[in-house]
Amino acid sequence: MRPALTCLLVLALGCAGGCSHGAGVTSAECVLVGDGLGERGTTKVKAELVVSGLEVPWGVAFLPGGDLLITERPGRVRLVRGGVLQPTAVATVPLAPGGEAGLLGLALHPGFAQNRFFFVYATVSVSGERQNRVERWKLADDATSATFDGVVLGGIGAAQFHDGGRLRIGPDGLLYVGTGDARDPDRAQDPKSLNGKLLRVTPEGAVPGDNPFAGSPVFVLGLRNTQGFDWFDDGALVIGDHGPSGELGRTGHDEVNVARAGDNLGWPTIYGCGKSGALVRPRLTWNDAVPPGGLSLYRGNAIPEWKGSLLVGVLGSKHLHRVVLDAERRVSSHEVYLENTVGRIREVMSGPDGELYLTTSNCDGRGECGPDKDRLLKLVPQ
Repeated sequence: MRPALTCLLVLALGCAGGCSHGAGVTSAECVLVGDGLGERGTTKVKAELVVSGLEVPWGVAFLPGGDLLITERPGRVRLVRGGVLQPTAVATVPLAPGGEAGLLGLALHPGFAQNRFFFVYATVSVSGERQNRVERWKLADDATSATFDGVVLGGIGAAQFHDGGRLRIGPDGLLYVGTGDARDPDRAQDPKSLNGKLLRVTPEGAVPGDNPFAGSPVFVLGLRNTQGFDWFDDGALVIGDHGPSGELGRTGHDEVNVARAGDNLGWPTIYGCGKSGALVRPRLTWNDAVPPGGLSLYRGNAIPEWKGSLLVGVLGSKHLHRVVLDAERRVSSHEVYLENTVGRIREVMSGPDGELYLTTSNCDGRGECGPDKDRLLKLVPQ
């Protein structure tokens, strides 16, 4: 990008006085990557195969004893036992799929060891209408089958695109649900809509009494299509979000945000490094579409120089993005790893060993599937 054009872009987005351009400018309120992705990383790492043969894996849960559950977007819950993907699905979830919809996020109940419950985020048909909902299932003692137990949270709008879908149990033991705007940007700002939000409910689906909006599961609003979030030690959140792909005449500007309860991340009122009142600006955004999948704060020991870094899986530009935040949680540096080596990265999560695991999404119609299909990978030093 030409320097003059960069300046015009920065000013057009309202970044003057609080936004920097590119990987080399540190500790700005909002860093806009105006050209490319960022600098190439220098730490020697590689992605080690855990299991292959998956079809659009979306959520991963590590079971006590070492087994794994993995959701596949077409509607299957799969079991990995002893490092081997079992041929028969644990469960097949009835769906109303299409586009980015289907069987998405997965999380274990905080009392899983006692009750065997787990949660999935699924696109279903209810009275002839497609919607997303969080379902609870019960895993058999031998982990080879599961039964439907009930709906924890329903009524989340569904569409061909922008379905969100990430589930996480927070450090407070509550269930967090990332949703998309379901192709209706105004939903993200509507406090009565469950779309375009990060939602917070109890494992039974009740609204916690300390949620920021009384009687509502809404915890953070103003999102377009989040697929990843994690927590700092003090409870603040880091949230990835997809930028626009043509709506309102806008493109690109995927985001990494830092947020707390009740924050409004601004979509569609602002995007990129734009400013408006109390709306929260992203810490990092790219002019060109990335966009981000799952993300995780690295707390492992295998790669000590990455301790405390944010690792973001990237779909369209096919890489892993490392972000270093300073004491004020502003971007001090960011860099690119695994570019065009494993393909589209959908999920990034920490395992029970504290290390980083990735899933690919090369069989989702936007990548190159190949004979081994999608994979679960572990990041290790090279």
